[in-house]
Amino acid sequence: MELRHLRYFIAVAEEGSLLQAAERRLHTAQPSLSRQIRDLEMELGVKLLERKARGIELTAAGRVFLDHARLALMQIDVACEAARNTERPHKPGFSLGFLPGQEVIWLTEALRVLRDDASGADLTITTKSSPELANALMQGEIDVALLRRETKTVGLDFKFLTSEPLVAILPARHRLARHKAIRPEDICREDFISTARAAPVLKTVIEEYAARVGIKLKQIYDAETLSGGMSLVASTGGFTLLPSYVQNALIRSVVARPLHGEVPTIDLVMGYNKSNTSPLLKKFLQWADEHASRESNVVARPLNSAESTARVLRRGKPR
Repeated sequence: MELRHLRYFIAVAEEGSLLQAAERRLHTAQPSLSRQIRDLEMELGVKLLERKARGIELTAAGRVFLDHARLALMQIDVACEAARNTERPHKPGFSLGFLPGQEVIWLTEALRVLRDDASGADLTITTKSSPELANALMQGEIDVALLRRETKTVGLDFKFLTSEPLVAILPARHRLARHKAIRPEDICREDFISTARAAPVLKTVIEEYAARVGIKLKQIYDAETLSGGMSLVASTGGFTLLPSYVQNALIRSVVARPLHGEVPTIDLVMGYNKSNTSPLLKKFLQWADEHASRESNVVARPLNSAESTARVLRRGKPR
């Protein structure tokens, strides 16, 4: 098995089509891509993909293999960067942590905060799930992270940044994808993909929302990652509820739709270890206070679900 087999498989799984993966992502011929996938399946001894009328679907083995393949490539990238770093002059380090996809919204602003003070620092950008970011903060592996207000932490403190509305993630060809907004009474009839393992705070928000609007979600899977949740949505025809920022990282075979009526929200906070004395961390904490102050001064008015989603996607951009 070679790394290209993993990259090819991930591309097909995320595109939901051999043709689209070959043309858009891999710039290769479809017959060649099909042959590489068959070789991978023969080596593993299991079938990873099934051809359907509407494209490619992952088998149960394919869904499991997808998360591990992504992790393997991430670990290779980390190993390559670590090897390169041995040849670079030593600099004081500062590490920023983001939820996957949040860096699209917040990284430019974060770099602006550090521009004057971190010119001599070796900056590292990390993307992990919220529980993983909290653990990295406790272990001193990263200096500051944008994450959820995790409860099972020791020695951490959090500063509020913003509240994000949840959106429904559906297969692009799902009948509800034609709607401008999704009603609670519609989603309760559909199969629900949970992401509780990767996002326990999100699980609580969703449970409270379901109780408020009087629906019961039909959970069929519990994904280990948010990206895994989106892949399960594409392959099973179910749906999931995720913070609006994930629209920056949607795979092509799924779409996001706002929720109709009362929109549940989840807080995004800046987390840090209280024992960290880095002067760069102090800059970030000062910026977080200023940002929260601006948020509190926004004149509140009732927003519909689309406006609420759009507001969150605009937040965090440089002013």
